[in-house]
Formats: sequence, structure tokens, C-alpha cells
Amino acid sequence: MSAGKDSCLHTHLTLLPRREKRLRCRHCHLTIKADELQDGFCPECYERSGRKRYDFETVASETDGKAVYRCEDCGAIIETGGGEQKSGQ
Repeated sequence: MSAGKDSCLHTHLTLLPRREKRLRCRHCHLTIKADELQDGFCPECYERSGRKRYDFETVASETDGKAVYRCEDCGAIIETGGGEQKSGQ
């Protein structure tokens, strides 16, 4: 039986993988990983209009510089470095 989030001691933690930085198309606002780009242009703009657009901005992940763990007992998400604790699964 799992403990409630308020009473859990968070003794069974799993380190969650870091999110990769993503790119956002300045035209259609598609957000995509850099390694998913085909030849460097936005696939959404190309599919919709036939134009190859290369204009992207970098979107940093919410967890830059922080380690993020999930408690296996209660599902709480715990970030180090910021002193905050987020709940959820």
C-alpha cells in the first residue's frame, strides 16, 4: 500500500531524465527537439505551406540546472536546487 503524499518520507526516489532543450519555430510555434529536425527546417511549416523555414528560438527546459526525482511510494516530484516540491505523477 502506498503512503499518502503528506505523510510519505520519500525514501524510494528515482532520478528522472533531464529534458533536452527544444527549439520553437518562430512562425508556427511548433516545439521540437533539434535532432528531430529534417535538414534543419520546420516540418510543420513545410507540410502546411511547402516553405522550408529555418527560424527557431531555443526553449530551455523547466528543470535547467536542477535534478528531478520521483518518489516511488507516493508519486511526488521533487526538484533539488530550488527548494520547491511539486506534487503529481
